[in-house]
Amino acid sequence: MSDVDFRSGSAPVPGPPNTNLADILERVLDKGIVIAGDIKIDLLDIELLTIRLRLFVASVDTAKKAGIDWWETDPALSSRAAHSALQDENHRLRDRLASLESPEDPEEGTEETKEAPRT
Repeated sequence: MSDVDFRSGSAPVPGPPNTNLADILERVLDKGIVIAGDIKIDLLDIELLTIRLRLFVASVDTAKKAGIDWWETDPALSSRAAHSALQDENHRLRDRLASLESPEDPEEGTEETKEAPRT
């Protein structure tokens, strides 16, 4: 066997390039990252509990490109969505009130003008 001397005349092996946390975060938010995992608790081969975890970390623009925009329609997170939800509810209540106030058949008259059946 021959001895190999790595110190003689060879250049040092370069390591990974130095990156800081901001660069890594920018890459993750630009491309997005998915973290998925399952937790299962079994007792004597009987599944007692299963928890499925899915985490998608991305910028708003990347999430929108992926078709994820639930925060825009959640009234708890968006004032625009809350205002829209209130308007929808207001319209539904006005329609319901209008249907209750209008007689169903105008030829029959209102309940107050109808004669009670004679027995």
